[in-house]
Amino acid sequence: MNTTLTRPELTAADRCDRCGAAAQVRAILPSGGELLFCGHHARKHQERLRELEADLQAQRQA
Repeated sequence: MNTTLTRPELTAADRCDRCGAAAQVRAILPSGGELLFCGHHARKHQERLRELEADLQAQRQA
């Protein structure tokens, strides 16, 4: 049996790890760790996160 671990959708309680604003992007690192970013900080760190081969998951807009 294959099981896939999924991470829950971001909620209003999820905050940016840099500034505390509402998180809009989850960056999942190859090591399994994760970082949450607001839109501003996600854009600011996007290039480095891609270099690290992080999986970037943006919050869906309702």
